[in-house]
Amino acid sequence: MASNPNSPDEIPHILVLGTGGTIAGLASHPEALADYRSGEVGIQTLLDRVKEGIPPSVKLNAQQIANIDSSDMSEELLTQIGNAVKESLVNPLVKGVVITHGTDTIEETGLFLSSVCGKLAQNLGKRVVLTGAMLPANAPMPDGPQNLLDAIRWSSTALENCPGGVFAVFAGKVCLARDLAKRHTTALNAPLMDSQTSPIGLINPSWLSGVKATQAALGEDLPIPQGTWPWVEIATSHAGCKMQAIEALIKSGLHGLVLAGTGLGGVHQSWVRPLQEAQKAGIALVRASRAGAGAVSDVKDGLICELAGSLTAPKARIALQLALNAANEGSDKSKSLTWQDFFARIAVLPEYR
Repeated sequence: MASNPNSPDEIPHILVLGTGGTIAGLASHPEALADYRSGEVGIQTLLDRVKEGIPPSVKLNAQQIANIDSSDMSEELLTQIGNAVKESLVNPLVKGVVITHGTDTIEETGLFLSSVCGKLAQNLGKRVVLTGAMLPANAPMPDGPQNLLDAIRWSSTALENCPGGVFAVFAGKVCLARDLAKRHTTALNAPLMDSQTSPIGLINPSWLSGVKATQAALGEDLPIPQGTWPWVEIATSHAGCKMQAIEALIKSGLHGLVLAGTGLGGVHQSWVRPLQEAQKAGIALVRASRAGAGAVSDVKDGLICELAGSLTAPKARIALQLALNAANEGSDKSKSLTWQDFFARIAVLPEYR
C-alpha cells in the first residue's frame, strides 16, 4: 500500500485524501469521548489500522491535505481539495478518491465537490467518496475504521452497480454527497440520517433511480474559485430581528446574502426595507429556510430572491459563492449567463422519495 504523495504509484489505485476531523481525533481519555481534539492522527496511520480489511486487489495511495477540525474549514482549503480531486480524476491511474473529513462542515464540502467535479466524475466513471466519524479514533468502539473501509469499498464498487459521481458513506449506508446534512449532535449516522440512502452492500433500486435522475439533471461543473471567493454570509430570521443587523452587513461590502428564513423562507418584516436596499446595491439574495428540511417557496414580502430549493443555508451559501464566481469569470461560453443561472444549476434539481 503506497503512501508517499511525492512518489505516486505507477499502478492503478484509489487515492485517499486526509483532511482531519473526528475520524482523526483523539480523546484525552478513551472514556471521555466529548473531550477530544480533531485532526491528531495522520491518514496513513488510519489506513494502517484497517489494512487487514482491505482486499489485496485494492491498491491505495494516501495524501494528507490538512488535519483540522472541520469547523475551521476555509475557502482556501476547499479550493485545494477541489483542485486535488479534479487533478486525480483525470489521472488514468486513479480509479477513485476517498476523502476523510470532519462531520461539522461535511455538507458544505459535499455540495462543493458535487458542483465542481460531479459531472466530471460521472463522465469518467469514477467515484469521489466522503466519509468521517462521530467518535474519536481512540474510542473503545470507534466508527471511523468501518466507515473508512466502507468508503474504500464503495469507491471501488463496479460501475454496473451505480454510476460514478460524488458520494458519502456513513454507518453502512451511502448517499449523494450533495444530500449530506448533519441532523444530530451525536448519532453515528448524523451526516446522512435525513438523506436518501442505500445500504452499500445491497443497492436500493428506488435510491439508484433517484441518483440517476439527479445526475441526469446536473449541468456542467462550475469552476473552482482560484483566488478570493465571493463574500457571502448567512442571516437567520428570528423573533425580535433588528434592521441594524442587515444594514451593517450591507455596509460591510459583502457580495451575497443567504436568508435562513422561517418556515417556507419568510423573514422578519423589519428586514424587508434594508434587504430591498441591498438588492438595489447589487447584493445577491438567496432565500433558504432555517427549518432544516423541505423546500422554500416564493413569499409575498416584496423581496425578489433566488430560491435555494431544499438546500440548507450553509449549502446555499456555497452554491451562491460558486455561482457568483462563475458569473464573474465571464468566459466566452458563459458570458451571457447570470449568477442566477449558475445558482439554478446547483439548486434546481429533482427531489426523489
